[in-house]
Amino acid sequence: MNNAALSVLPTGAAASRTAIEPSILYFGTPVVLLSTENQDGSFNLAPLSSAWALGQTVVMGLGMEGQTAQNLGSRPDVVINLPAPALWPAVERLAPLTGRNPVPATKAKAQGCRYEPDKFTAADLCSAPSHTVRPPRVAECPLQFEARAEQVRPDASGTFVIVEAVVQKVHADPRIVVPGTDHVDPTAWSPLIYNFRHYFGLGPELGHSYRTQTPRASEASPSEQ
Repeated sequence: MNNAALSVLPTGAAASRTAIEPSILYFGTPVVLLSTENQDGSFNLAPLSSAWALGQTVVMGLGMEGQTAQNLGSRPDVVINLPAPALWPAVERLAPLTGRNPVPATKAKAQGCRYEPDKFTAADLCSAPSHTVRPPRVAECPLQFEARAEQVRPDASGTFVIVEAVVQKVHADPRIVVPGTDHVDPTAWSPLIYNFRHYFGLGPELGHSYRTQTPRASEASPSEQ
């Protein structure tokens, strides 16, 4: 069934729904790549599909046994890199890798992970120096947030770690910024979306919030272009 068909389905009490029990609930969230510092001063890079922003704070959910959670527990510097849709193969190259050595039993058995100390090279990605934190940025990512993890705590299930990271500096590809402003152009920027373990980009714009402050690129004054 395509989106056009979905748009004409009846709503409310007349619409039927099926009760299901999916194994995962990744209902369409942005992918981020987290770069953190290992105990020996080297750097780890890991994909993440559970992240959202509240003001200048990014809240993230991490596997408790991963190297990223271990790193942020004692070294709070982090870079939150947001890849564009075309980078999905690099994200998938990172997916079966872990910076933990030895590999935790759950990761080795259930997820088929293997230890990899140089994640940047393994994913065919380049690092770029950060300005305010030690871990490097992912050069290919159009948006990069340098941040510091201010809170790292277990979730309610005791299986994951919840991280609240305050963003200190934002780097953006000039091609996705409205000229002469600090606004990301939503028509130029498309995040990589993780939708029930499949990768997607965004479709055409449908509308905008009444709270938006982002001018259209065509509305910028000649001096700003």
